[in-house]
Amino acid sequence: MKTNPSSLPFIKKWYTYANPMRLSLNVSAPRFTLKDVFGRTIDLASYEGKRVLIAFFRHTGCPFCNMRVHTLQKYREEFFSKNLEMIFFFESKERTILNSSFHKGVLPIPIIADPEKIWYSIYGLEESVRKSLYSHLTSFIQTAVKAKLNKLPVHAMPDGESINTIPAEFLLDEKLIIRELKYATHLNDRFSVEEIRAFLDRKSFVGNTAT
Repeated sequence: MKTNPSSLPFIKKWYTYANPMRLSLNVSAPRFTLKDVFGRTIDLASYEGKRVLIAFFRHTGCPFCNMRVHTLQKYREEFFSKNLEMIFFFESKERTILNSSFHKGVLPIPIIADPEKIWYSIYGLEESVRKSLYSHLTSFIQTAVKAKLNKLPVHAMPDGESINTIPAEFLLDEKLIIRELKYATHLNDRFSVEEIRAFLDRKSFVGNTAT
């Protein structure tokens, strides 16, 4: 009789992140109603009628993620004018996020703390030693220098977060259907600004076809 490894409690968490159930295009995004670190209720269903970028990041000291947040902040007004809202998830604890003046400055963009990585699992994020190691060996120094030059936080995991968390981003249409997704192949692998603009320029979506 075969045993499903995920049914064994002592390796259940490892199995979940090593074998993620990735989401697919053209399906409804998993709904959530959660408190962000600023005390606001973030109900994904309430975003219907808008386009949404949901971004899952690593910990608050990660230069790869903080450079990404920095970039998205720069384009927030442009994206907002085109009916795009953004929601950020971090695996750090709420108190750690709020201790960072940089992350507090992300307001009004919601930041949701998910240290148990419940929603990371639901959205199919993975942990990968190989992808993390590759990124740290090939681009950590350059990215950390850029982060420091932009006065962004760069430090070790304060809350015991995993160094192997791999980011992901999802673009939803007005009906909260996933129309574009990016499960990163390395830690700097995110949607380009041009890809987001192209998504926003699409007038509508019919079935699997963008028009």
